[in-house]
Amino acid sequence: MKTNSTKRFVYITLLSAMAITINILESTLIPPLPFGIRFGLANIIALITIEILGVKEMIIVNIMRVVIGNLLRGLIFGTTFWIAFGGVALSSIVLILCKKMNSSLLFTSTLSSIGHTVGQVFVVMFIYQQASMIAIVPYLLIAAIPTGILTGIVAKEALKRVKV
Repeated sequence: MKTNSTKRFVYITLLSAMAITINILESTLIPPLPFGIRFGLANIIALITIEILGVKEMIIVNIMRVVIGNLLRGLIFGTTFWIAFGGVALSSIVLILCKKMNSSLLFTSTLSSIGHTVGQVFVVMFIYQQASMIAIVPYLLIAAIPTGILTGIVAKEALKRVKV
């Protein structure tokens, strides 16, 4: 997308605000499924951002989502922050790789969901020194696939309606 810097800044700000809002609403209003599984609805905004603005902007939106979202909940730099950061970091790397390979949005979203899950588990294993956490990864991956498909479908539909 070719835009001037002010318009680009406004888009990044609005997308960040949407991602933060979705993240906070999901974490406070929707109870997690077993094993702490969530839908990852804020990833919809990451998918939209990388498609319409690019990699750098997606990274900014994802970092803003984690930092400001945890700051607003009073969890900044606590365990929850680092777990969220680990998930978003690996998810962002997956998004970048899929973008470079021109993967479909559904495939990208599903791999991103898996990456988010794996990133969070590795941070939990590191923080709590519990290698046995690897045992729940298959259950989390089983959940990551349909949630990744769901967020991919929503992002795809949203992108059809975005006027840039």
